[in-house]
Amino acid sequence: MYTKIILMALAVWMTAGFHATFAQSMSGKEIIEEVYYRPQGDDQESSLTMTLINSRGDQRVREIRQFMKDLGEVEKSIMFFTSPADVTDTSFMNWSYADGSDDDQWIYLPSIRRVRRISSDSKTDRFMGSDFTYDDLGDRHPDDDTHERLPDETIDGLDCYVVESKSKDPDYLYSRTVTWIDRETLIGVQKEFYDRDGDLLKVLTVKNHEHISGFDIITHSEMHDVQRDHRTIMELNDVQINTGVSENMFTERMMSRGL
Repeated sequence: MYTKIILMALAVWMTAGFHATFAQSMSGKEIIEEVYYRPQGDDQESSLTMTLINSRGDQRVREIRQFMKDLGEVEKSIMFFTSPADVTDTSFMNWSYADGSDDDQWIYLPSIRRVRRISSDSKTDRFMGSDFTYDDLGDRHPDDDTHERLPDETIDGLDCYVVESKSKDPDYLYSRTVTWIDRETLIGVQKEFYDRDGDLLKVLTVKNHEHISGFDIITHSEMHDVQRDHRTIMELNDVQINTGVSENMFTERMMSRGL
């Protein structure tokens, strides 16, 4: 029995050592791929509260119901604004492709009663007055950027990988981003965005995540535009995973019809 315990302990030690060595040798791209392919369920639905805060501290709160479905070759998501009145019935849909093709995006504006496709030139625009661009809302593929691993750091007690990413597109809206990734959960807990002049533009911080139905889900995050001192807080609640969201949810007809 004593020999078995020693062998088991040795096996655990060797396995832990292997994972530590592997983690230490991972490249920046390999780390980003681990983050990109982190499982979040086949489908998901939730309620989202978006709070916009300007430099004077004034707040605007928007309530959203959103749905997501992973179909393998494409991941589809859609959100419906339910309040306040000036944005009610607005909807937004995003399709991200596994092969790295550019995301397809659409927005429905009830004031003109039509669905408008978001052009590539418009993806740098701010989404509904928030600090997120349309591009930020997409699912950026690891092959879109080059990735350099920087020295690991600790943030708020979390041991993190640090990766600097630069777009292969010279006209991309960010000159680079730097991401801090929790080594245990593979969640990007902080991300800095630098403008085309190389100056810090905004910082995305994950304030909280929860383990729901076997998956680590980000439930509270904040985007801070440091240049104009404006913040957008995203709070997720009523998260339901693998409930069988219908593929019919993700259509232009559903966008204009609403919930």
